[in-house]
Amino acid sequence: MDDDGVVSDKSVVSHGIEELERRRRKALAMGGEAKIERQHALGRWTARERVAYLLDEDSFQETGLLAHSDLPQARAKTPADGKVCGFGEIDQRPVYTSADDVTVMAGAGGRVGSGKDHKSTLYAVRKGIPLVNLGDAGGARVPDIMGATGMMSMVYPLSGEPRDRRVPFVATIMGECYGAPTWKASLADIVVQVRGTAMAVSGPPVLEAATGEKATTEELGGWELHARTTGQVDLFADNDRECLDLVCRVLSYLPSNAEDLPPVVAPDDAPDRRLAAALDIVPEDPRKAYDMHRLLELVADRDSVLELKPYFDGSLITALARLDGHSVGFLANNPRASVGAMGPGACEKATAFICLCDAFHIPLVFLHDTPGFFVSKLAEQGKMPLRIMTFLEALHHSTVPRISVIVRKSYGMAHCNMAGANMGADTLLSWPIGEVSFMSPAVAVNVVHGRKLREVDDPEAARRQLIAHMQHQNEPWEAAGLHLIDDVIDPRDTRIELIRALRRARGPAGEGARSRRLLATWPTMF
Repeated sequence: MDDDGVVSDKSVVSHGIEELERRRRKALAMGGEAKIERQHALGRWTARERVAYLLDEDSFQETGLLAHSDLPQARAKTPADGKVCGFGEIDQRPVYTSADDVTVMAGAGGRVGSGKDHKSTLYAVRKGIPLVNLGDAGGARVPDIMGATGMMSMVYPLSGEPRDRRVPFVATIMGECYGAPTWKASLADIVVQVRGTAMAVSGPPVLEAATGEKATTEELGGWELHARTTGQVDLFADNDRECLDLVCRVLSYLPSNAEDLPPVVAPDDAPDRRLAAALDIVPEDPRKAYDMHRLLELVADRDSVLELKPYFDGSLITALARLDGHSVGFLANNPRASVGAMGPGACEKATAFICLCDAFHIPLVFLHDTPGFFVSKLAEQGKMPLRIMTFLEALHHSTVPRISVIVRKSYGMAHCNMAGANMGADTLLSWPIGEVSFMSPAVAVNVVHGRKLREVDDPEAARRQLIAHMQHQNEPWEAAGLHLIDDVIDPRDTRIELIRALRRARGPAGEGARSRRLLATWPTMF
């Protein structure tokens, strides 16, 4: 009793603090040492180790640490209800992250854990904070979703406000992911997958039970499937460390939210650097292939090129990069793959990339070297006309600066899709060896003059003469003379001219790069 006669029982407070610490320790222990060791034996980190590595030191503020399942039989064995959620910083920029804890119920989502993640996600979007989901979960817990009330009470990614890219969203696949982490990856702007993991609607046991079909995890959702066939994953890593490093790198190109412009970094490169090697990289003969990656690396700021979907239809390269320290998005034809002829996959990834860049105020730079779109029965089965026009409509709706350079060939409808003449480019440039026409001269001669060639005495000589005439017509000089091309440039000045054009487009205050975000609600893939 104190001087005023009031009972002062500090033991109650002390007991409360001890209980708090006990509960915290239990939650931080996750699913226990045995399950943690099992995760390490797979060469993978735990959810908490991943969050600690991803975020700046001591910046993590966890939400819902003391959460657990609302089912009485699962309360004691669901620390944090299997979700490690909270706010922190990456390179001193705020970010919200959610990580599936595979040591708790195999990472399967419960009602409470999913609810706390959903609530914090909506809060982050309202506050303009980027989202990162670290996926490693086998869908939802069956007891939580059984029956009408179970199924209808679960929170899924589409609950609440629609996805309109108000903040960047990066998702990772770091284990066998089915259900929720797959849905999140499908909605994300950028997806990073660790090799040896899987992303699918459901796993092999569920598939076999439901349909009788047998398939391996790799066949259902392995990295090669998504790299080469579906195009649903943007980047690939060999391990957790590399995966999380890629997450940080991706975010470095993007603004924190749609109200901001992308961050500008001090370039370790000169804006007036000439490209002496450009003349060696690109052969004058349009029939000779070369690797466009080499030219991209030469043009962009040193070590700044990050290619997305690198294994998916290599005829088109889509890459985030920097020019003069500013984020840009490159779309570049690659003659090393299908001689640069773009197929359905290239159109898909072009559309997705334009949507990403336009949503986050990233200017687009097009490098042409294409004989046109890929023509075949297989391409038509892939809905080629629809893919081409969706690509074109995305370009039409984009409102960020667009700079286009005709490096070598630019034929047919592909010329339009690569922001060619009359397509609203801020600046359209050409190298002296640039060629523009409806198709290559060698093919055009056969189409236009096939009958005539069969009637002349020396068809081969006539053919060579006609090809030479068409090649002359395809050169950039007359187009430049009629101002259909803004300028013909020395290839060695490509970087200089791109930086100048982007500076003009951005304007003195940089606001010229701000998009109207007409593509912000378009799906991430088509």
